[in-house]
Amino acid sequence: MPSWDATHPGATVSGEANDKDVEEFAALLRRLKARTDRSYGQLARRLNMNASTLHRYCVGEAVPLDFAPVERFAALCGATPEERVELHRFWILAVAARRRRREAGATGPAGAAAPVVEGTPEASAEEPVPDAGDPPVAAAAVATGPAARSLWSRRRLTLTAAAVCAVLAVWGTLSAVSTHDTAKSKGGTGTGAGTNTGATARTSPSTLPAPLTWTADSQAWEIGCDHDYVIDKAPKDVPPPPVQQDAGVWAATQHAVHGGQTNVEISVQGRSSTAVVLEALRVRVVGRTAPALGTAYSMAQGCGGDITPRYFGVNLDAHRPLAKPEPGSDTGRKVPVAHLPYRVSATDPEVLLVKARTGTCDCRWYLELDWSSQGRSGTLRVDDHGTPFRTSSIKGLRHLWYSSNGWVPYDG
Repeated sequence: MPSWDATHPGATVSGEANDKDVEEFAALLRRLKARTDRSYGQLARRLNMNASTLHRYCVGEAVPLDFAPVERFAALCGATPEERVELHRFWILAVAARRRRREAGATGPAGAAAPVVEGTPEASAEEPVPDAGDPPVAAAAVATGPAARSLWSRRRLTLTAAAVCAVLAVWGTLSAVSTHDTAKSKGGTGTGAGTNTGATARTSPSTLPAPLTWTADSQAWEIGCDHDYVIDKAPKDVPPPPVQQDAGVWAATQHAVHGGQTNVEISVQGRSSTAVVLEALRVRVVGRTAPALGTAYSMAQGCGGDITPRYFGVNLDAHRPLAKPEPGSDTGRKVPVAHLPYRVSATDPEVLLVKARTGTCDCRWYLELDWSSQGRSGTLRVDDHGTPFRTSSIKGLRHLWYSSNGWVPYDG
């Protein structure tokens, strides 16, 4: 079994507020998290949970009632089989310790409420706090006394009933309002990056903006230096390849079409701290014609690198193309696939990389990104400045790259 340090620097809850079993379980979680370069928010999004919940687990303020999220966390952090067994053992001990404390009615030192087991009533219920007009009650009775708990329970039921009535009244006035928003964004034209900072969501009777913004760059070259364009010009009339940052202008002036593959980087960010869930990514092909005529010009000039980010692969030749999650690599180490849904906010953006390829057609296509937030939902259209992306096959075309002698046959 591995040796674990139960006093990791990331601890924020003292040993007085946590028994030994719970603290050791939290220490294992912190040890695993320390292996990654991800924040609590980034890890929680992959685990489909709130960042605050994950943080509470890692500092010993709460223990999950189910081991499933712990198992997913361990896998995400690259835990070994031995470490997962050790983690499961300490999780069992931590859950048992929390239950013993709850059954004994313990509140911890200095009257502080003990951390709870997530999924139990104590995980969400607050301790009774007397109102200013209540008769004096002994401190011990407020914290643990049955009479105080009964009084609080009756008061909470009354408040809950009033809240339900208020919600029903508001719901009645809003019943005619559609909660399904459809957002579509369009800009100018061209082959460069598309930007949307004001995608609108349609509701009735009022119009509300979508709770997120996005940008799309279709000039994302493979590992930053490799890409093909189809240009219907003689080599002597085509200038040398640009740097990637200038690719949009260069391609537009040459009337270039993406050759064989188009890489699109989509940056998505919420407008506020409220989480927006990105639920699904779809591909829409609006046209297929014979491949564009011309010559395939390669931008590759001594490319090198061992890092390939994970992405969504699209086969445009398929009858119904899908955005399929694909793994990446980092210096020989496989980067696991990342499946939707994702969570984004103003402080937690996300970048989606889409690689769409074809070997048979001149394809025109765009993407649809479904989102939801606080009871609203919608769909963003992601395209190239208001027009579909365009990708054309280079099969059978003359293939050139740029050397010190100008454009020469490509032998890669």
